[in-house]
Amino acid sequence: MPADAGAAGLAIPASPAIAARGAAAGSGIGFDNVSVAYGGVVVLDSLTLDVKPGEIVALIGPSGSGKTTALRAVAGFVRPSQGRITIGSRDVTDVAPHARNIGMVVQNYALFPHMRVEENVAFGLRARGAAAEVIGDRVPECLRMVGMASYARRYPRELSGGQQQRVAIARALAIKPQVLLLDEPLSALDAQIRRSMLDELAKLHRELPSLTVLYVTHDQTEALTLADHIGIMRDGKLCAFGDAQSLYRNPPNRFSAEFLGRANLLPVKALTSTGNGMARVQFGEIALAARNHHALADGQECLLCIRPHELRLQRADAADNALAATVQSVQWQGDMQNVELDIGGHVTRLACAPMQRPPAPGSTLTVHFGPTDATLVAQSSTVG
Repeated sequence: MPADAGAAGLAIPASPAIAARGAAAGSGIGFDNVSVAYGGVVVLDSLTLDVKPGEIVALIGPSGSGKTTALRAVAGFVRPSQGRITIGSRDVTDVAPHARNIGMVVQNYALFPHMRVEENVAFGLRARGAAAEVIGDRVPECLRMVGMASYARRYPRELSGGQQQRVAIARALAIKPQVLLLDEPLSALDAQIRRSMLDELAKLHRELPSLTVLYVTHDQTEALTLADHIGIMRDGKLCAFGDAQSLYRNPPNRFSAEFLGRANLLPVKALTSTGNGMARVQFGEIALAARNHHALADGQECLLCIRPHELRLQRADAADNALAATVQSVQWQGDMQNVELDIGGHVTRLACAPMQRPPAPGSTLTVHFGPTDATLVAQSSTVG
């Protein structure tokens, strides 16, 4: 078997008994205080995380953050220096990769160039010793799932990048894995094809709701589009975890606010809690109101997080906050206009629909935002 077979979603159980035991054990993924070190350098540090059966969980973070190492630990390609990994109720920490009943898709497709599409998809089934009639049924079924049924007789070289990735996904699904591991699966595709593949992956998960997916990406749009929960990694540690909407709306710390979606962060001092999860804060000499979702203490130095699309040029409500700003630049981007502002010496961005008469650089204006449209964020980068 080629060296890249394991990385291409071709995990092959040692026996039907192992496969049956794995299927009965459920499909969630558990990290219990997992660390991984290379040459004494810790690259994954005490990761504890639960992926529930049927969920899509995305791990995002910059290069070297530990997200791919976490995925490879689940696949069995790296051995934890401490901690345990479970798939369902089964401890797989010491189980060989081929006996974990996983499917894996990587960014470079890893298809066998000398095999036709249908042969690539059938590879894992044949390696398991599946009967010819099972292969005959399963291969067309998986190709239909990914919209590649009419390409069964083609070679990989005769397909586009997006089509090759669909075949790689079909091959990973053919063996009916407990979990599907996706390692930057769309990063080699251009923007238009990437958007199309995101739609296809979302549709695929609707058709296979019991399939548990661990998705590693550096692209926040992919994570927000697909994931039920998102984990944000930094320097080998998990610095934030939550459902996609809550994590975007209520980031627990500075790094998660900046990494997941563009965020304006203004240094403020929390004054007093006003009840109902709200607080008064001080920005320079200006008093503002904002959400205090994380219950930061009165008097604490923290950050006010306002997403660019929450800033407005007109007051929408009498309770709106107001800040004086100086226009630095205006960028037109088709269906959106980005205005870069200076607010009290801090670069701040406003995003809105294109304006017929955008403000000129150097001009002054007032921006507004509702108290519930901004939230207080801790300065630290620990898990919130």
